[in-house]
Amino acid sequence: MKLPGPAPVQDALVMTNLSLSFGFEFRDLYDAAKLRDVDAKFTQTLAAADASLAARVHAARGAPQSLERKAESELLIELAPHLEDFLAELFGIRAAVGALAERHHALAPIYACRRRFVQRRALRQVKPAEVSTLDAAALERQLVDKFGEPLTELAFARHVNRWQDNEAAHTDDLAAAARYAAWATLTDAGRARHPRSALFKTPASLDPLHLIRNLHTRRDAGYAAHAFDVAHLRRREGFTLTDAGTDLPGALGEANYCIWCHEQGKDSCSSGLREKPVDKTKPAPFKKTVFGVTLAGCPLEEKISEFHKLKVEGCAVGALAMIVVDNPMAAATGHRICNDCMKSCIYQKQEPVNIPQAETRTLRDVLELPWGFEIYSLLTRWNPLNLRRPYPAAATGKRVLVAGMGPAGFTLAHLLMNDGHAVVGIDGLKIEPLPAELSGVRADGGRAPFQPIRDAMSLYEELDERVMAGFGGVAE
Repeated sequence: MKLPGPAPVQDALVMTNLSLSFGFEFRDLYDAAKLRDVDAKFTQTLAAADASLAARVHAARGAPQSLERKAESELLIELAPHLEDFLAELFGIRAAVGALAERHHALAPIYACRRRFVQRRALRQVKPAEVSTLDAAALERQLVDKFGEPLTELAFARHVNRWQDNEAAHTDDLAAAARYAAWATLTDAGRARHPRSALFKTPASLDPLHLIRNLHTRRDAGYAAHAFDVAHLRRREGFTLTDAGTDLPGALGEANYCIWCHEQGKDSCSSGLREKPVDKTKPAPFKKTVFGVTLAGCPLEEKISEFHKLKVEGCAVGALAMIVVDNPMAAATGHRICNDCMKSCIYQKQEPVNIPQAETRTLRDVLELPWGFEIYSLLTRWNPLNLRRPYPAAATGKRVLVAGMGPAGFTLAHLLMNDGHAVVGIDGLKIEPLPAELSGVRADGGRAPFQPIRDAMSLYEELDERVMAGFGGVAE
């Protein structure tokens, strides 16, 4: 498979029904020289909206190494909403991006209530011995009468948050809500009533020597027999995809659970969890788990805490742009490949933040937008949050052969292309070429017309029916 370098598309007539703003054409998004024009237009719109921020970004691009990590994070978080607005305008999808942000904001009461009421109040106020004696059905009827609507997690959160703002008038209501929250969080019946709950959820304590849950041990036969509760088994049927990842409430639950350690310079998920320094002139060694696993954090040093904060604020496209700075091929990581970030999470004695799930959902939320695939694709080539390489370098004339087209290989190929090199990738597997109308490249390496993707779902195939195409290694 030959990967196209960043040289301009000169001869290919790119067929499109995508109408871009600011005078750009679809083919410009795949032209390294034209991406400089896109960047210039973004810089112009940024200066018009916030001249001070534009000046700081310009200075940071000139000397990115002069920025401390925390200062860089703050700058990029401030810049991300402007990038989201620009992309929404460029692709003509302001309404869709606004609706996605609203879906984030609509769920915000759940996480405020979980943090402020369920975990800090209900689970401390209601004694464990009391939970098993509660009449949950009666509590639910009482709350429904007070709510004036069915008891959903969002309804519970909205009303309880409002009651807490005037506690004196809602003492009995809050007591009933606390009892119900404790029942829903701590009992099997409560968890069954609210499956995959974002509200009634508390992180479990971790015992590294007893990681397997729902394990029952019997010794009545004179020896220990271990068995799982079959209700917790997830059976593998055929070879179709059985794990599509979490939904938006689940991802926001993880992003809200994160304490955004970048603000304190302690984002160990990204940079690793270290021992206390003995010699302050030298970096302290990484901690290790009880099993000897080094807690070095994300191999790419992805800006995890930063994308979580943007996600919580409803800046979904900006959150993906933050991920893509360090992990442009995020579609190949997420919740199916690496969890080194989770191992190094600041939470070491309780369940860590499920960062890979939040990353996958962040990507999917953008892919589900109109032209979402093209937005993601563009961010892998032009990304103003990448202060060191916002757009591809000029062609160097160098050619590079990459052996192995698994995630590491095609990520390396992508980075080399953005550095201005021509790249050829090979793999030991027999890989079928992607259709020219998708890749823009014929089997002989020549350019071909290709269509923009409005609906990313048009690219999806059933896992048990598809033919390996385009990539190799563990990617398949």
